[in-house]
Amino acid sequence: MHKELDDKEPVGSVKVMAPTGMLGAGFPEATIDRGLELGADVISVDGGSTDSGPYYLGSSQPKTTRAAVARDLRVLLRAAARANIPLIVGSCGTSGTDDGVDWVAGIVTEILADEGLDLRVARIYSEQDANALKERLESGHIHPLPPHGDLEPETLESCTHIVGMMGHEPIVAALEAGAQVVLAGRATDTAVAAAYALMKGMPAGPTWHAAKIVECGGQCTSNPRAGGVLATIDAGGFTIEPLDPAVACTPILVAAHMLYETVNPFRMREPDGTLDVGEATYAALDDRTVRVEGSRFHVADQHTVKLEGARITGYETMSFSAIRDPHILAHIEDWARLLRLMISQRVEQTLGLREDEYAFDIRLYGYNAVLKDRDPAQGPPREVGVMLLVEAPDQETATAVAKVANPLMLHLPTADMNYLPSLAFATSPAEVERGPAYEFVLHHVVDSVTPTDMFRIEIEETVHHG
Repeated sequence: MHKELDDKEPVGSVKVMAPTGMLGAGFPEATIDRGLELGADVISVDGGSTDSGPYYLGSSQPKTTRAAVARDLRVLLRAAARANIPLIVGSCGTSGTDDGVDWVAGIVTEILADEGLDLRVARIYSEQDANALKERLESGHIHPLPPHGDLEPETLESCTHIVGMMGHEPIVAALEAGAQVVLAGRATDTAVAAAYALMKGMPAGPTWHAAKIVECGGQCTSNPRAGGVLATIDAGGFTIEPLDPAVACTPILVAAHMLYETVNPFRMREPDGTLDVGEATYAALDDRTVRVEGSRFHVADQHTVKLEGARITGYETMSFSAIRDPHILAHIEDWARLLRLMISQRVEQTLGLREDEYAFDIRLYGYNAVLKDRDPAQGPPREVGVMLLVEAPDQETATAVAKVANPLMLHLPTADMNYLPSLAFATSPAEVERGPAYEFVLHHVVDSVTPTDMFRIEIEETVHHG
């Protein structure tokens, strides 16, 4: 039986279970049972990311489906209640907006009622008010991160949603207030895993390093598909092992995760300081468990909160056709240049639009759509998919441009062909309206008054009797 959550006695170690890299990605239920058998003190799981682009923040919509999130939460809530340990979820709803927190909280409420569980749930909101941020900007407390320049007030006003990326402190505040389930808005991936251990007095160096390694669940193991990991943090370092007994952690796999999503593989900034693993050592304790020591943490002079914001840039319509004609493929770059020219001319002729009134991009998948001119492939491709992506101030215009391009994407010959080829559209209708397009526009930090002043914590007592 685990100690009560509000137990203030010093502890010798803290065991953090990270079941998966992202809530809704799934994991074998047996690995959660295994984590409890190994004595997990807390379950931490990330619920979001910016990896998939600005749409999810700009629209405040989740990337994951409700059914997948509910499945994972049901397993984790049962485990947390059975072992009397906290469950911490960060960046709820993918981007950590207030809507995202409420979306996950609604799922949790339904599960608690269905399972008859009595757990105190905290919601931590991280969405920011543009007017309040403008005041901080005017007082000189918002600073750009490279390569961005100074922030303009108009940029803040243009954002549909802005979130602040919390560190561990708001999560600790919720736990200390009695929360058994913490549903946090936008948070650093590491803060979610570090919060409980820091609250229990574990040293910052090993705690932040362990949190970095476990943030993606089983990615630091020999089989990332097999489930997550358990990190045991103590005064001298931390030990990490997979939850699946058939899977291994190795010194290389563990050390390599410091290369993941970091500018510097030895240093990583958090809101309250910088993790330094330049002198860390990695040793195999056996064929599946790794011990890490020597991690340091340097406390910053000023606590900062990173801002993320997205705004609408226009509306998109997409078409996709495929080329198998060997003559066109042998001259694919000439054909693509001709297609661009013909689209521009036809749009001006039929719609009266200048090139500064809309934009379009042609991407040649199977040729150079990913690497562009840096692609090392030589020789003509066997087949190419042609994606046309149009952006305009409104959806109707974007679709009109794509419709003008339609016959060109179906029958455009190269300049030396004396017949019309037939290419193949992937869908009917060929034009797919994608709705509003977004871009990230904030890469700035705010000087915090306190580590928690930009975040709002609400705790509800949920009582369900089975």
